[in-house]
Amino acid sequence: MFYFIAQQLGFPSALNLFRYLSFRSGGALATALLIGLIIGPRFIGWLRLRQGKGQPIRTDGPQTHLAKRGTPTMGGLMILTSLSVSLLLWMDLSNPYVWACLFVTLGFGLTGFLDDYDKVRKQKTAGVSGRIRLGGEFLIAGIASWIITSQNGTQLYLPFFSDLSIDLGYFYILFAAFTIVAFGNAVNLTDGLDGLATMPVIIAAVAFMLIAYLAGNAKFADYLGIPHVPRAGDLAIFCGAIAGACLAFLWFNAPPAAVFMGDTGSLALGGALGAISVVAHHEIVLGIVGGLFVVEALSVIIQVFWYKRTGRRVFKMAPIHHHFEQLGWAESTVVIRFWIVALVLALAGLATLKIR
Repeated sequence: MFYFIAQQLGFPSALNLFRYLSFRSGGALATALLIGLIIGPRFIGWLRLRQGKGQPIRTDGPQTHLAKRGTPTMGGLMILTSLSVSLLLWMDLSNPYVWACLFVTLGFGLTGFLDDYDKVRKQKTAGVSGRIRLGGEFLIAGIASWIITSQNGTQLYLPFFSDLSIDLGYFYILFAAFTIVAFGNAVNLTDGLDGLATMPVIIAAVAFMLIAYLAGNAKFADYLGIPHVPRAGDLAIFCGAIAGACLAFLWFNAPPAAVFMGDTGSLALGGALGAISVVAHHEIVLGIVGGLFVVEALSVIIQVFWYKRTGRRVFKMAPIHHHFEQLGWAESTVVIRFWIVALVLALAGLATLKIR
């Protein structure tokens, strides 16, 4: 909205700042952070009042988690509120990429909300049927992928090689939808300890803030040998809003957590990052930048596959962060060490931008 107003006025004097993506990205981050910090206490109090017993805790999980009973969930609503308001204030309202990514974010958020609501209502750890949830996610991701590909093509670009791409044709829409759904669920699986998913999401969002800005600039994209996507730079604003909203949420989610983001937040944030990577044609780089989420998801897949085949477990418990808890690591130790891993992987992903 700010950009639209400044544009209508011809960007006079100080309003000329709204031309710059860097200024609007910083503004979106600060606004989302401020909104989140302001609404947080009342929001958490409202959730606690409405939910009563809070999120149900798995009895077969680490016994230390039983102390978290009564902690309200659906804190993702707080993230989505601050993110959406900030984004609408600072984005270019005419950019279809931003709307497509926001559609995924809110759509996945609604899917996660229905799952969280079902869990709280029934006081069971199992919510909406997995097939129904995945079906809804693929529908949302498919629509967004169709919108995105209609604007910027169906090429899959390979990192480490300058200008090397494979045109997947209509299959790319399926690939893009899979990327969005897979990453949404990967972040969801990572959200099992206080603050564990939040900081890696912030790290990935900051990394893609830079990637989106560079991909949207023809000169930088050419210099770095990455695909140039006109108008993708506005997604830097989206990433700024994600980072700001998550920083505010981390204030309340830091151990001991006053609120959990639930599927409402984790699915939405993962889906948003997946959609942004599709717009920027950096889907594979997302797998590196968000490598922690990939490892968490793979640990579950490996555990289920191997257990069904042999009746034995590869890990003491999956996702893998619970495995380390079972080995005796304190929850705070797991969280901080996983944050470090997330940061290292993000830097490794950014390093691919100049390898030609």
